[in-house]
Amino acid sequence: MTTTYDHTNVFAKILRGELPVKKIYEDETTLAFPTIEPKAPIHIIVIPKGAYTDYLDFVSHASNTELIGFNRALAIITEQNGLHKNGCRLISNFGAHGGQEVPHFHIHLLGGKFLSKAITIDD
Repeated sequence: MTTTYDHTNVFAKILRGELPVKKIYEDETTLAFPTIEPKAPIHIIVIPKGAYTDYLDFVSHASNTELIGFNRALAIITEQNGLHKNGCRLISNFGAHGGQEVPHFHIHLLGGKFLSKAITIDD
């Protein structure tokens, strides 16, 4: 995908404080909040604060500080929510065929119950 970043997307608006969210975690590189349509008892959206359209854009253009910070934040959020005990699922929809609807790179962190082999995330 990796197209021009759309600064009007919902996650960009959240990052600018134009839309309210219940912040679960925040640091200099990352913001996490619960999704409005959970697919599991725990369903958290984790986004980098930088303007990255998708996974490929993020790993190709983010600084080492952003890359490391985002991944460490995922680990912290996983532990803070007890998901490290029994496991969880991390999903990133990528591009049109991957079902990505919000053009800002993000991870769905799901857990809190046994997850079937297939889960559909529409975002």
